[in-house]
Amino acid sequence: MSTPAVALSGARSGVRAGRARAGAYLALTKPRIIELLLITTLPTMVVAQRGWPPVGLMAATLVGGALAAGGANAINMVVDRDIDKVMHRTRNRPLVTGAVTPRNALVFAIVLEVAAFVELALLVNLLSAVLAVSATLFYVFVYTLWLKRTSKQNIVIGGAAGAVPVLVGWAAVTDSLSWTPVVLFAIIFIWTPPHFWALAVKYRDDYTAARVPMLPSVTSFRRTATEILVYSVLLVGMSLVLAVVAHLGVIYTVAAVALGAGFVAMAVRLWQQASARASMRLFSYSITYLTVLFVAMAVDVLSRH
Repeated sequence: MSTPAVALSGARSGVRAGRARAGAYLALTKPRIIELLLITTLPTMVVAQRGWPPVGLMAATLVGGALAAGGANAINMVVDRDIDKVMHRTRNRPLVTGAVTPRNALVFAIVLEVAAFVELALLVNLLSAVLAVSATLFYVFVYTLWLKRTSKQNIVIGGAAGAVPVLVGWAAVTDSLSWTPVVLFAIIFIWTPPHFWALAVKYRDDYTAARVPMLPSVTSFRRTATEILVYSVLLVGMSLVLAVVAHLGVIYTVAAVALGAGFVAMAVRLWQQASARASMRLFSYSITYLTVLFVAMAVDVLSRH
């Protein structure tokens, strides 16, 4: 092979290696989870503004929120790499495969958190920055380091971290908090257990092998399905409370009722069928539910202002 050909081959290999490395660091942030968090943040900002917030404010808030969530997820992977190695669902994560070292992953995560705080404090406001980083601290120290390995209520309490982005979004617009963001927080807080338990039903053997007391792995299927159903009913109720507290109209209310009816119906089906297939259907629907509910909230506000 000629020297130019060797150089070209080496350059291509270097590019591929660089892309793989960048992909590994991106995977540390759990992009799909970040996407869901941002989907709830933007509609919250629309409701807080009662219209479209300034584009710069929306962009700064979403970037800061993504950085904070990405850093939290990366720290979670550092702490849970022993668990991830055991579970089939997570065995290909970067810290398990060796694509990234724990030290580098931790440094990367800390850099993201610092960047998130500085970016939000400078371009949005201090309250949003404090809320975003507080969510990370709660996720890491309360959920990941404490509850996840010790309590079957781990995701119930730990899920609070995933509900904080709506507080960040509201604070970004108003530089304050009120009852509306508290109810929005409660919606995501209540939504998290049935959403995650539905997924955990399929991977209950994984959690058992990893000695993580996720509810489906430490109680009967019927008990898990019953709790999912209870939380589903509470979720629908809280979504309707929001209509009153946030002064939302017909578009949101109809969507909340229809989506909630579907959620409860699928939870009932899971209780009746007791199958992994039914649980995954509920899991998939739960993502659609939250996305459409928040979009409907924003559409309702924009249609009247």
